[in-house]
Amino acid sequence: MKLTIVGGGGFRVPLVYGALLDRKERLGLSEVVLYDIDDTRQDRIGHVLDGLAEEKGTTLPFRTTTDLVDAVQGADFVFSAIRVGQLEGRVIDEDVPLGMGVLGQETTGPGGICFALRTIPVMTTLAETMAAHAPNAWLINFTNPAGMVTEALQRVLGDKVVGICDSPSGMCRRVAAVMGKDPKALWFDYFGLNHLGWLKDVRDGTGAPLLDELLADETALAKFEEGRLFGGDWLRTLAMLPNEYLYYFYYAADTVNAIRGGGSRGAFLLQQQREFYARNGANPEAALADWRATRHDRERTYMAEARSAAGQDGEHDIEENSGYESEAMAVVDAIVNNTREVLILNTANRSALPFLDERAVVEVPCIVGRSGPVPVAVGEVPAHAASLISTMKDVERTTIEAALTGSEQLAIKALALHPLVPSVNTAREIFDGYRRRLPELAETFA
Repeated sequence: MKLTIVGGGGFRVPLVYGALLDRKERLGLSEVVLYDIDDTRQDRIGHVLDGLAEEKGTTLPFRTTTDLVDAVQGADFVFSAIRVGQLEGRVIDEDVPLGMGVLGQETTGPGGICFALRTIPVMTTLAETMAAHAPNAWLINFTNPAGMVTEALQRVLGDKVVGICDSPSGMCRRVAAVMGKDPKALWFDYFGLNHLGWLKDVRDGTGAPLLDELLADETALAKFEEGRLFGGDWLRTLAMLPNEYLYYFYYAADTVNAIRGGGSRGAFLLQQQREFYARNGANPEAALADWRATRHDRERTYMAEARSAAGQDGEHDIEENSGYESEAMAVVDAIVNNTREVLILNTANRSALPFLDERAVVEVPCIVGRSGPVPVAVGEVPAHAASLISTMKDVERTTIEAALTGSEQLAIKALALHPLVPSVNTAREIFDGYRRRLPELAETFA
């Protein structure tokens, strides 16, 4: 089996490679290819991968390339995690709206729209290359905004594109841990879009609902991230547990103030990763140690602005072997070995959320086997959640059309329709700010 990683010089590639080392026999891996437009970044990460292999006492040969056709030719699976415009672009995504008092968050806010406008054309090229040179391959998409990118690429590859995110499964594991139960023994009624989802109940083998009891227990809520972030009063008002990214909707103004006081996430990561990639990592053992130290600083500050806005001083709960690489491996394993495992994924709705059409990409529990993910029917959801999902799906689709056509009118429409953007004039100012500071956007939307 050939597996290709697009974005092979990315900082989180060692997580994927480590997971592959643990599963190479089960998956029947014979070839791993890293593709990136920046060979120096791939070289730096390659030393980290060598360090992982030495530490585990096993080998999984890989090669690097800057030729996309070579990378995907005959692949069975393609993992994609790219950042068009790199972290310099993310800083601009966040800074431009913040200058106008609007949250610029890179996936859920206007920053996510700008990120998508420059990412979707590049990802469409990847999908078209796969269609021509690896027509039977599965594309496992981690590239953000994951749901929006997945929906855009399904126009080219159909259901062979699966979007993944570790945020829903992470929340479910944390909930199970607080309940003192094995997550594999529970059913999680989760629904929504990527970074816009809710857990409406948890059920055990008897079918008994368990979430109300958890929401009533302040001590239990204080033991996991989402409980501390949103607080018991608001969670009981919702009667659901929101995905952590919904903090940016429910507490937008508070988050803007917190970022202005402490700096953006993008600026922190830009400085951190510049230093990491600039250092000498020729020795595999030293390269691995350096990467791990850098990763620890990265992970502990995840969503720090939301915690600050919520008055929480602690660090992010770091779970080992539980990131998006684990989600990707679970998808591949389920397809290759027909395990029919239940995973929360981004895929075409079919009839999972009845208020959306069948091709809308949603994030819901799916049964995954050899034919890919089959979404489970979620049924009726609270009106406010359905309304927000519908609005954001319209924003997503307008953004996709803008990205594929280069329409300034549609780009501004997408921004203006976003719930976090207060007016049409503000949307125009945000778009103009992006176009001034991002050459690739100025070229597309000339």
